[in-house]
Amino acid sequence: MLIGIMSDTHDNIPAIAKAVGFFNERGVDLVIHAGDYVAPFVAGELKKLRAPLRGVFGNNDGERKGLYEALGIKDEIIEIEADGMKIAVTHGTNDVLVRALAYSRLYDVVVVGHTHRYEIREVGRTILVNPGEVCGYVTGVKSVALLDTRGRDVKIINLDSGELLGAMSL
Repeated sequence: MLIGIMSDTHDNIPAIAKAVGFFNERGVDLVIHAGDYVAPFVAGELKKLRAPLRGVFGNNDGERKGLYEALGIKDEIIEIEADGMKIAVTHGTNDVLVRALAYSRLYDVVVVGHTHRYEIREVGRTILVNPGEVCGYVTGVKSVALLDTRGRDVKIINLDSGELLGAMSL
């Protein structure tokens, strides 16, 4: 199973369209969004995904009722089971929660966003993945991640250049 991971889209419609195109071209089976969509109008682009979207709220998602109605987003933390892997998703504003999820040994992967900086690192037996920011507003780098559950690896890719920014095997 190939899973696309994104975060911090912050209403940047052209960047969201680029991420959606990237995921659709690669034929991902699921897309995870780690929060900070910002406004419900982003649903217009996100609904162009050819794979189901699962996601959580971020700290900048003010119109939660609208995001729920447009995309079905309703939680600040979710669990996903995909191809035998257990994945926890939260925006990442609470460091205590992120560490607890990572060290709990309940999850193979913990997905976060919030910092706008891409990162893949091992925390105990868990891989912590921050795909960076789709919007590119803070770092200037528009990035997403791909998680291959069969190959058991994760990669972070620059949406503008296609450059591989990081990779790790699980």
